[in-house]
Amino acid sequence: MIKAKVIGTTTSTIKHPSLEGWKLLLVSDGFDVYVALDLFGAGEGDNVIVTNDGAYASEVVKSKNSPARWCVIGIIDQIDSNKIN
Repeated sequence: MIKAKVIGTTTSTIKHPSLEGWKLLLVSDGFDVYVALDLFGAGEGDNVIVTNDGAYASEVVKSKNSPARWCVIGIIDQIDSNKIN
């Protein structure tokens, strides 16, 4: 799991059938950009927690052959900077 920021959305005219109907977000951890399934209605600018557990992503979209790997698994409401080491 990593903390990332939603920097936008992406669309595709042709995609794997398992991704039909899913909102795809562009998220960045400050270094890299990933395409993640949106499970919670996150929007641009939101801080989120994402996982790269491909088995979980396949379970979410109900397809063992899905190319999905990244999923938003939470939206961060607040970050307490006093607790960060």
